[in-house]
Amino acid sequence: MRGNTSQVEMNIKTIRPSWSREMDLRVWSKGNDFAMILIQSPARDRGITFLKRGKEVWNWIPTLEKTIKLPPSMMSQSWMGTDFTNDDLVRESSVIRDFEHSLGTDTLILGRPCHTIWMVPKPEAAVVWGKLMVCIDKKDFMELHTRFYDEEGQLVNIMNAYDPALLGGRLIPTRFEIIPVEKRNQKTEMRYKKVVYDQPIADGFFSINNMKNIR
Repeated sequence: MRGNTSQVEMNIKTIRPSWSREMDLRVWSKGNDFAMILIQSPARDRGITFLKRGKEVWNWIPTLEKTIKLPPSMMSQSWMGTDFTNDDLVRESSVIRDFEHSLGTDTLILGRPCHTIWMVPKPEAAVVWGKLMVCIDKKDFMELHTRFYDEEGQLVNIMNAYDPALLGGRLIPTRFEIIPVEKRNQKTEMRYKKVVYDQPIADGFFSINNMKNIR
């Protein structure tokens, strides 16, 4: 989904029983250690920026002219009022470093045969979830379905992916939804509109100073 580097334009829609809200974002990423998220709309949130550098996550709020470092305790909290957590968006935890993996029973999603992978955090890992079940398309290696469990083994969120299409020369899902299982008529949808892969981005782009200037 990210490549060596990626530049993404996307829309996130938060749906609640009595209202809905949309945001347009630009996202830059480089490897597993660098990410920048810029909110472009709505107007009241324009310019809010999130930066990930390694394990550190920063938030620039232009209306307050203030930069905040997010502590690890905030990674499990809602990101901008959506059903994504801060960890989901900036990927503080590493699926490679922080989890043990095992294969489950194969399944079929969107007519595609999929591997089922169970991910359990290592004892020393500071991660949000107690375990995850991830379904990966066998042919094109797309993540099509994920279940998020808490530390007691209770299912909390379900992620579904839809509408595979070529973006930036790669076949990827272009629409995702996160559904909280215990909250009726509530979900968050994320749509990819444009992706550019593997264009060089200097490490210096992902700086606290650049958070305040990026447009």
